Amino acid sequence: MGYLAFIFGRSTSAPAPLPVEADLTAIYAPKKPVVRQPNPPSVPIPIELIMTILESAYESAQAPEYNAFLQNASLVSRDWSYVAQKLLFRNVSLATQTAYIAFQQAVDRATPRGRMLGDTVVRMKVTLDQNQPYRLSHRSFARAVALCPNLYELSVGLYGEGAPGMDIIGAPDASRMKRTMPSFDERTLSILRAGPKISALQFSNWSDNSASLLQLLDVWPSVVSLDVSGTTPQLLDETMEPYPCALRELRTNFQTTPSVEFMQWLLHNSTGHLRVLDLAREPTSDVLEHLLDTHGATLESLALPSCGTHEAAAAVRNCTALRELKIESAWAAPMLYKALPSGLQHLAFGVDADTPLAPVVQAVKRSKDLRALTVQVWHSGLAHPQLPALKIACGIQGVDSGSRTTSRRSRGDPVPASTYPRTRTLDNLVYMASHTSHNALTTAVACC
Repeated sequence: MGYLAFIFGRSTSAPAPLPVEADLTAIYAPKKPVVRQPNPPSVPIPIELIMTILESAYESAQAPEYNAFLQNASLVSRDWSYVAQKLLFRNVSLATQTAYIAFQQAVDRATPRGRMLGDTVVRMKVTLDQNQPYRLSHRSFARAVALCPNLYELSVGLYGEGAPGMDIIGAPDASRMKRTMPSFDERTLSILRAGPKISALQFSNWSDNSASLLQLLDVWPSVVSLDVSGTTPQLLDETMEPYPCALRELRTNFQTTPSVEFMQWLLHNSTGHLRVLDLAREPTSDVLEHLLDTHGATLESLALPSCGTHEAAAAVRNCTALRELKIESAWAAPMLYKALPSGLQHLAFGVDADTPLAPVVQAVKRSKDLRALTVQVWHSGLAHPQLPALKIACGIQGVDSGSRTTSRRSRGDPVPASTYPRTRTLDNLVYMASHTSHNALTTAVACC
């Protein structure tokens, strides 16, 4: 047992310590400690400065480009988002019922933010298309208008059966135009009447409905700027009372020239008030003669597709108060430029390779008030041999001749102008917001 105990027994003596050497030498030199500076206190940019930055792009960009810029700016920060959304809601477009529902929620008058956004809307564009499955309804259109007490300009587009070109058998879109565009019902018209008093109306009718324009004009005798296009309107009854409004601006782009009787009805109370007349399609001689004989003395801006006859040139020369003359065609009667009004500030005309420019050069040399020259280039117009002479004449007279365009020039904002050509400016937006006739919004909401 003693032997076994010796072999298997536990030893009472402590084990000898093993030698351990610690080597703390690093292969690479230690990095320098990073000294973190305290973050400086953030200084928020004033809301006024953010507004100035975002507004600065308004005058130089077209509406779609400006809206895309604002959408990107809204992603920068909370403050930028607030300002960008307020600017975005100055110009609203609605084409579907889904868009209307989202807009209605955004401008909910029960919330401070909704009231702020609704009060911001100055322009609204709506599309009423009977052929779309989720089309904006007439009632929703009226309610959207009623939710914007400061609305100044309204653009309405109608689409339905009878659009131009849809009578061609086998046309690509012929199957779309199946539903007739109905007129506005009395409930819709009552909501519109209870809403804001529109000052500028754009009405584009590409349907077979001929009564909607007259309905809207009856709703808003407050309109002073009217832009109508598409299907030629007709009087439903020759005994109708003349349109009571005194228009300051009229622009037309009809498929065919309306009758003299319609123009007399529309402009009956505009004598002495009409300042801007823009005819995008060639009018008949009797309509042009009537318009210029009746309103030529007060016209400040006149736009015609062409002026190639001596009769038309003589009629234009009788408009002695003109400060802007725009001729789209590359040909105009030379006598037109021989006696331009002395106060003319802006001249726009078309040029192709065969346009006689000598009368224009002489007109520029004689001018005293001309500020801007706009050339609409057609075909090989840039190669015209007399363009350098025209540019030199403009330089000597101090006329801005840098504008070259291949399409109709922007017409500017529909507000009274002191100088021409008119442009899109922030001052115009302020004017639109401050010159809206307010109605009782509670009545509008109750109608909704």
